[in-house]
Amino acid sequence: MAAIQPPAPRIAATLPHRAGVGLKPEHIDQIIAERPDLGFFEIHAENYMGEGGPPHRRLEAIRASYPLSLHGVGLSIGSPGPLDRDHLSRLAALNARYEPGLFSEHLAWSTHDAGYLNDLLPLPYTTETLATVVSHIHQVQEAMGRQMLLENPSTYVVFAQSTMAEVDFIAEIAERSGCGLLLDVSNVLVSATNHGFDPEGYLDGFPLRHVREIHLAGFAESSDDAGRPLLIDAHNSPVRDRVWDLYRLVIGRIGPTPTLVEWDNDVPEWPILHAEAHRAEATMVAAARGQGELRHAS
Repeated sequence: MAAIQPPAPRIAATLPHRAGVGLKPEHIDQIIAERPDLGFFEIHAENYMGEGGPPHRRLEAIRASYPLSLHGVGLSIGSPGPLDRDHLSRLAALNARYEPGLFSEHLAWSTHDAGYLNDLLPLPYTTETLATVVSHIHQVQEAMGRQMLLENPSTYVVFAQSTMAEVDFIAEIAERSGCGLLLDVSNVLVSATNHGFDPEGYLDGFPLRHVREIHLAGFAESSDDAGRPLLIDAHNSPVRDRVWDLYRLVIGRIGPTPTLVEWDNDVPEWPILHAEAHRAEATMVAAARGQGELRHAS
């Protein structure tokens, strides 16, 4: 993918301390025509790795009026094998082309040998895995010329080999690599429900000082073979009340932070998604009242 100089003029790249949503093809024409009041849009990097055509023309129109958050799903940061150099090059070119305010990836793996698995799979939390993830993040940040954010996972199984708690593992990654963190509050609730731990306790131990973006999403409810509650990170419904409660807790501690409402499946009409973003922004403002300055927790 050849490097392309960004067109001018554009709105500033920095994400405001507001709410945004994922940019969906079925909404783009309405957004371009109406220019709704919104903090930012998130795009999935892998959807824009072609060099041109209508998707890029429409995205250029969006970028002129809104800052972007670039979210990757295919780097396989946790894979024991090497990163895909071609994929990394395409990501770097996309960062240069659209100047996103933030760039993020997942704490997961999705490749094996030459194969790509269409899933974000969990990792064992060991010193060996830690070293691999930190090394990969260094490579990504060097290739991008910028900080990467790492998102906490939603999980359905855990490894017996793990020797570290997830929050400690993530904290060590941030300290050793210099990456920022994307805190997916919905993932916290999904994992807590599936594994039987306290989500508030998880957030008590989470390295909130490194958080630069927050995700909120809906989930699907099911049960496991033993009849216990099982949540699926489906991104197919409105944000649930329990997630809003945890979000208020986080904002009360770190202050207003760019917040994305994820709704990737069973995508609703634009006014419904826009209303979810407005709710997130109103919740953020209300939870941060009385804090004085807008700052990240130390």
